[in-house]
Amino acid sequence: MLNPDIVREATRLTRAGQLVEATALLQRMLRGASAPAAPPASPARTTPARLEPPTIDAKATRLAERARQPEPAAPTQAKPTQAKPAQAKSAHTRRRSRAGTADIASLGLRGPIRRAPAMRDIAPEGTQFVEGHFSNAAGHRSYKLFKPHRCQEPALPLIVMLHGCTQSADDFAAGTRMNFLADAQNCFVVYPEQPRGANQAKCWNWFRSDDQQRDRGEPSLIAGITRQIMREYAIDPKRVYVCGLSAGGAAAAVMAATYPDLYAAVGVHSGLACGAARDLPSALIAMRQGGGSDLTAAKSAVPTIIFHGDRDTTVHPDNGDRIFAQSTGATRGKTSIRGRAPGGHAYTRTMLADPSGQVTSEHWTIHGAGHAWSGGSPAGSYTDPKGPDATREMLRFFLSHSLRR
Repeated sequence: MLNPDIVREATRLTRAGQLVEATALLQRMLRGASAPAAPPASPARTTPARLEPPTIDAKATRLAERARQPEPAAPTQAKPTQAKPAQAKSAHTRRRSRAGTADIASLGLRGPIRRAPAMRDIAPEGTQFVEGHFSNAAGHRSYKLFKPHRCQEPALPLIVMLHGCTQSADDFAAGTRMNFLADAQNCFVVYPEQPRGANQAKCWNWFRSDDQQRDRGEPSLIAGITRQIMREYAIDPKRVYVCGLSAGGAAAAVMAATYPDLYAAVGVHSGLACGAARDLPSALIAMRQGGGSDLTAAKSAVPTIIFHGDRDTTVHPDNGDRIFAQSTGATRGKTSIRGRAPGGHAYTRTMLADPSGQVTSEHWTIHGAGHAWSGGSPAGSYTDPKGPDATREMLRFFLSHSLRR
């Protein structure tokens, strides 16, 4: 049970820049340990410490993890210089900052350092995967756009893919293989990228209040990229979809909640519901044990498909249940089907249908799976090839829905 005094103290420590202490306090509470007495407030600082958000990332459920490989060198690098005395004095501060990041990352494990995937694993031969840029008052974001072979045909669907922490557009495309299935179905796919300047671990900041509102923060940037692609290419405005993994899945839930007039359906893989957290302390709690009980009252108008492993120790499976509970309200009934991917995981697929019989929400619980993209390719990071194939099922679900205007 949550101790409100501990949560308040953790919030105070976070605002004071004492991230390590705040994280340790929350973790003690979540383990059921008694909290230490609140320390005295830190003296005011002229420059507040940067607060690192929780790293919500995928943990691959492979039997043998890939060996660590060095990242390729950047095209140009600054020449190394000797540390100045002032820099040496700050070594303790740097170690302390890294310790804080490590504490938070323990709730969302980072994967091994990997080389960039080969183009043959990212997109089919003969197609295009091009870089673009978008800016507005909230900032600037780059993106990668996949163009299918028949991209000149009119009114094609568009899928917006939001990567997990530490991932890139190339990595996410290779792991999900969305471009290959989208080419077969003649869909555009766009991958907005979160830079390290916005989040050190490249996580989407799904839990910050400014990044949960329409026409503000990161939602405005993702919607802006979506609309820019719609202006520049022949996109069917009734068939635009958004999905993501982990922090990207939580961001996709935010986009569905804030732009129900833009997206016809949403896919959330190993993510959290919009409103599950409002700050760092509540984000850590939601990851560990699910969002607040008041979330079920807010119904989503956007058809939703959810994938979540029932052995996910990074984002508690209860979060998938809560997203499903938010799914569009008027339903004819709920049905469940049990199955097993060939040679892989068993699953339970639960569906809600509207009065006409159309399935409006699907919740896939993957039995024995952890925090990774179900059925993904080992060419990308944070995938579980044992299935079922989340990419194929999401695309099927998306294309069965169009925006009602």
